Amino acid sequence: MYRAIRTGVDTSKSGADNSAEGTTESETGAPGRAEPAEPVEPKRSGGWRRWAMDTRPLRRPAYRRLWSSTIVTAVGSQLTAVAVPKQIYDITGSSAWVGYASFAGLLPLVVFALWGGAIADSVDRRKLLLVTNIGIAVTSLLFWIQAVTGLESVGVLMVLLAVQQAFFGLNSPARQASIARLVPKDELAAANALGSTVMQTGLVAGPLLAGALIPVVGLAELYLIDALALCATVWAVYRLPALPPLGTTTAAAGRAGLRGIAEGFRYISLNQVLLLSFLADIIAMVFGMPRALFPQLAAQTYAPYGEGLALGLLFAAIPIGAVLGGLMSGTFSRARRHGLMVIAAVVAWGVAITGFGLSSNLWVGVAFLAAAGVADMVSMVFRGAILLSAVTDELRGRMQGVFTVVVAGGPRLADVLHGTAGSALGARTAVAGGGLLVVVTMLVLAATMPALRRYRWSA
Repeated sequence: MYRAIRTGVDTSKSGADNSAEGTTESETGAPGRAEPAEPVEPKRSGGWRRWAMDTRPLRRPAYRRLWSSTIVTAVGSQLTAVAVPKQIYDITGSSAWVGYASFAGLLPLVVFALWGGAIADSVDRRKLLLVTNIGIAVTSLLFWIQAVTGLESVGVLMVLLAVQQAFFGLNSPARQASIARLVPKDELAAANALGSTVMQTGLVAGPLLAGALIPVVGLAELYLIDALALCATVWAVYRLPALPPLGTTTAAAGRAGLRGIAEGFRYISLNQVLLLSFLADIIAMVFGMPRALFPQLAAQTYAPYGEGLALGLLFAAIPIGAVLGGLMSGTFSRARRHGLMVIAAVVAWGVAITGFGLSSNLWVGVAFLAAAGVADMVSMVFRGAILLSAVTDELRGRMQGVFTVVVAGGPRLADVLHGTAGSALGARTAVAGGGLLVVVTMLVLAATMPALRRYRWSA
């Protein structure tokens, strides 16, 4: 539910150099100006390295610093993602209020992600990342202050959540759009795999750490730990090279308004490959994301295994599978048929979700969800690569703004759809039916609109 709360906030703010190593920093460490990085011919290795994670982007010092810092912040963001709903539930004793809080963050996320994408195309992206990361850190600090002072106001929590989501909406498009300026084109898929793996690792480790820390240090301190972790992110962003717009100043200034946002949507409507890549994610998430039914399944279908154990495993299984997929990303990150990889990944997701819905054994169900996580990782990697490689730099921020809205909004729509279907038809029927709908819809889309199926990366 709180997936949009800065999961892997700076994973994709990767850095690169003008030199073979890819850095534009001066000898004194002052940020320079980043130009599009030149491809580096990958070295082929034998044995396990053929299928292990492709780490070529880590050769670039700025990217390596950012990636390392986000290992900390990806976990820290999940401490807040656990603390907010926990605190709201403690105050109200109502799960409904927890749900209302999720929607309180949705509108500012949508609005500011779209606007943030336009801003990211008109200003120095490094400066925008600095401002927004500082804003997120200050918001986390305010979360801590309201908790330690015993304010116990749901209204204040929802306002802070809305502000934090607004900063995230401004931050995410700039972060994602920077990748193509900072790593070579042939490393985009590998960079996306590295970033997504960190994000998914945070989804697993963060909640587990939060559960362990709350009895020891208390709920309020989770916010403070997150705020302190963001200091490393701010420092890493400061060390990035400058990322000014590539267009003229006059042209860039016109991108940040409503006309610029409309231009972005117009571009998507005219670019069939981009449109289909967005539709692929919507199909997978809206029809096939069953997380709203996990509590019902844990209480009914998997009750003999222990409701608490079952619920924890169900929520952890998809992120665990995604992490495993990232660790084995060398098996697919060099593929050139990016469109076909997205189609195959979405179909595989649907098949795995169908298998989960049909399974009555907890461990079999968890295995299916983990397989779905692997498919989700593949889809994320290649959808991100398509978005970065098929769009010119002056439009990347706006495209990433739309991407953020799709990624954040799809699962929330799925919660409503699956919750309603589960109440009417039963949880397992709703899950299996949704998985089948993903498979059928994606295959029909691929057959009737071949642009995505035919799309391949080229240098």
